[in-house]
Amino acid sequence: MTAPASTRTVLVLGANGRFGLAAAQAFAAAGWHVLAHVRRAAAAGMPEGAELVRAPLASLAEALAARPAPTVVVHGINPIYTRWDEEALPVARAAMDLAERFGARFMLPGNVYNHGEAMPARIDEATPQRPTTAKGRIRAGMEGELERRAAAGRLRSTVITAGDFFGAGSGSWLDLLVVKRIAQGRLDYPGDPALVHAWAYLPDLARAFVAVASLPDLAPFERFAFAGHSITGNEFLGAVERAAATLGLAPARGWRRGGMPWPLIRVGGVVVPLWRELAKMAYLWRVPHALDGAKLAARCPALAPTSLDAAMLASLAALGLGPAPVPTTAHAPA
Repeated sequence: MTAPASTRTVLVLGANGRFGLAAAQAFAAAGWHVLAHVRRAAAAGMPEGAELVRAPLASLAEALAARPAPTVVVHGINPIYTRWDEEALPVARAAMDLAERFGARFMLPGNVYNHGEAMPARIDEATPQRPTTAKGRIRAGMEGELERRAAAGRLRSTVITAGDFFGAGSGSWLDLLVVKRIAQGRLDYPGDPALVHAWAYLPDLARAFVAVASLPDLAPFERFAFAGHSITGNEFLGAVERAAATLGLAPARGWRRGGMPWPLIRVGGVVVPLWRELAKMAYLWRVPHALDGAKLAARCPALAPTSLDAAMLASLAALGLGPAPVPTTAHAPA
């Protein structure tokens, strides 16, 4: 497949993952030629015009030699959570090297790990990074390396920091915990439902990546905060209940709400590696935090966030809940 000369080309690394697939869909919808880096057959929902590239990251440059050179590389590779500490930074460096080789802008989805347990209630691009966990230090290390490469004139890059993902399929707190027992009329929330927590509806975040990638005046290294939906747990659960009612899933006797058994998770973490890693990051559910998206809104004023109710309805439908699918592209002012 050869892209038209006027078409911009993006390479999405890890395009079968939840973020990678959402990014591939958003760039394709905006008219970009998408090079989708995958390890196996394309995931359901891969854009029809995306060009699949199956090759290890280390040999990806050679595999792309006969294809249109990307001007943007989106890093969507996310190692398994229990191997994240060992693998995330080496993989990110290899991805940076690849973007540097192509002279492409490197785009990284960031998160709030960098700011540690003492993070303020509102986070923006200038908020100091004071990580308090290994994962936070690795995240800060990634961004620090991007800044150093930019200062040396080697690599242009952008970080868009977002909250916890939801929507566009399975694999998030929404399906792994919150609605896991929805058929029994129960919803569970990981933290104090009275506290504010930052969430990112994935299709909206993916559209933000496209909008930022299209800006003509980006600095060699630049950060953006993605506001998403910074809401209390009660507001989040309320949106789930309204969406479930629309889909015919409301229990006749009303909803029951529960929480995350963090003491059990901490004890069980001695023998269950995933629980151990989750327990290390439990502070994210004890410390209220929101992301300030003023800079992104000013630079990309055409971005229209999906309302919480519309996003939740699409998210539950994407999980196969309810009698019929709901389009995931509908969006309205929040």
